[in-house]
Amino acid sequence: MHSENLSAAEALQKLKDGNQRYIQAATNPGDVSPAIRQKTCDEGQKPYAIIVACSDSRVIPEGIFSAGIGELFVIRVAGNVMDNHQLGSVEYAADHLGSKLVVVLGHEHCGAVGAALQGNPGGFIQYITDEIHRAIGDEKDEYRACCLNVERAVGLIRDKLDMKEDVKVCGAYYHIGSGEVEYLDM
Repeated sequence: MHSENLSAAEALQKLKDGNQRYIQAATNPGDVSPAIRQKTCDEGQKPYAIIVACSDSRVIPEGIFSAGIGELFVIRVAGNVMDNHQLGSVEYAADHLGSKLVVVLGHEHCGAVGAALQGNPGGFIQYITDEIHRAIGDEKDEYRACCLNVERAVGLIRDKLDMKEDVKVCGAYYHIGSGEVEYLDM
């Protein structure tokens, strides 16, 4: 946990460094000790980054970035799609907790993107795939569709939220097989 929030550039470097540790690790080196639990209980949270990630059970941001309790503000929803709930969560973490970096994290073999590529699944899942369709249009390549979906979420955050100038928003793609996070140019 940090006594003050990092800059966006410092937070991004910390994520990159954590991902490198994760790629080589057999267990999560993030601090989940009784002491950090009590400290965050007593002093509150000061996450250095906001991660908007998919609900996929293979995509665990705290593990991927070697983070412990109180370090990341994680928002998870299938397909890492953005609606008013997710936007409100990002706004809260940036405005009230002081986080200066937002990362929208798409990933390899995303079931929600795959469902959108295959057609209209019906049921409540269609709310998610409809949003993904807005992002991907006629794209058929899974990797490119995932990146377009991330780009749309990044754009929505930038367009809809009145973010302070020192808050940065970027997109990334998680390679499940290798564990590597690829940052997307946006």
